[in-house]
Amino acid sequence: MKKTLFDKVWDAHVVKEVENGPQILYIDQHLIHEVTSPQAFGELEQRGIPIFRPHQVIATADHNTPTVDQHLPVKDPQSRNQLAQLTENCTKNNITLYGLGHENNGIVHVMAPELGITQPGMTMVCGDSHTSTHGAFGSIAFGIGTSQVAQVFASQCLLLQKPKSLRVNVTGKLQPGVLPKDVILYIISKLGTNSGTGYFCEYAGNVFEEMSMEGRMTVCNMSIEMGARGGMIAPDETTFEYIKGREFAPKGEDFDKKVAYWKTLPTDEGAVFDKEYHFDAADISPMITYGTNPGMGIKITENIPVDTNASFEKSLAYMNFEKGQSLIDQEVNYVFIGSCTNSRIEDFRVAANYIKGKKKAENVTAWFVPGSQRVASQIIDEGLNEIFEEAGFKLRQPGCSACLAMNDDKIPEGEYCVSTSNRNFEGRQGQGARTILASPLVAAATAIEGKIIDITKHLN
Repeated sequence: MKKTLFDKVWDAHVVKEVENGPQILYIDQHLIHEVTSPQAFGELEQRGIPIFRPHQVIATADHNTPTVDQHLPVKDPQSRNQLAQLTENCTKNNITLYGLGHENNGIVHVMAPELGITQPGMTMVCGDSHTSTHGAFGSIAFGIGTSQVAQVFASQCLLLQKPKSLRVNVTGKLQPGVLPKDVILYIISKLGTNSGTGYFCEYAGNVFEEMSMEGRMTVCNMSIEMGARGGMIAPDETTFEYIKGREFAPKGEDFDKKVAYWKTLPTDEGAVFDKEYHFDAADISPMITYGTNPGMGIKITENIPVDTNASFEKSLAYMNFEKGQSLIDQEVNYVFIGSCTNSRIEDFRVAANYIKGKKKAENVTAWFVPGSQRVASQIIDEGLNEIFEEAGFKLRQPGCSACLAMNDDKIPEGEYCVSTSNRNFEGRQGQGARTILASPLVAAATAIEGKIIDITKHLN
């Protein structure tokens, strides 16, 4: 029987099957952070249940972490308590924690891949919806709720209904200035935010094959934004080269054996998907969002559509935009480059390449936040920080930052922020804040101009 990538990985992890019902799925790697783990730890302690396999759990501090003065005590009492609780829980249960200041610290979905923790053919979970990021390596990775975090702590397994399969194919040649973020924003704008509900999505076609691992992670990260349980891209030489030599990666002969297995994972020729879509790369342009969900996206040169739907009108009212309006020349006072979607070294290289020799607009407050301590070091090693500083920007320290209003980096009420993060919901970046999602290139250009521009006219 011909199998999809998803089927191969899923079927290899089924511990037990209930006839016509859910399956017990074994979980290889459990990632945790300070926000969704305390209740799960508390539940196990209350019931006297030990952590079953602590060595398959890795913890990091990211959501509540400040992005300035990380060497000082955390000011916000709630954040400080959550971070302290994570440290206590990990120490008590013999779990590896990369806390503030540790060289491996960073956003959970940035540090795990860069350490080689994320590998093809794995099942991976985290109490965080954007766990789908790790699917870029050909792993089944998805977010879970707090009660499921407790389940994995206790048994290293989950009781799950197997999702259906979906494939999104993008083939052809991308236009200049079109980045992986534009590709996924375009797909979601065409398919809608509920098109993937009940499905696990595989991305296929030469466009994804030609992407770097950073680009693939950006795409898989936002699978959840079209309602999918997760997203995957088949592992290939690009994947193997990325993993090779990393701290947690297999070494020597073990690595060669793993690669031989990983090469068997891609979808079989002729395997059937429950649903399939095809897109031409030439139709994709640099994208921006205009509404309050990631599906409300347009090409940067297009006008906001005309729709009479009540939720559409509510969304436009929140954003203070009008039907048929162009967003070119829209003034923007905040720019954020960061989050688990776009805070890797490649994202900062793109921004630095555009910014070099230019100056930041006076009206703009820009937060450039690397996704991990390692990315922060790379930025300095490559001299990108000097480019940013000369242009009037200041780099901050690693963390989730202005992706969500759980730390000090909040966008003020009524202000627009061009953001490289993954969600533009009402209040996502701060109460009353208005988020416009875009690629690192569009964000960098906005920071220089102080307004949204047609980036296609400004490329070398």
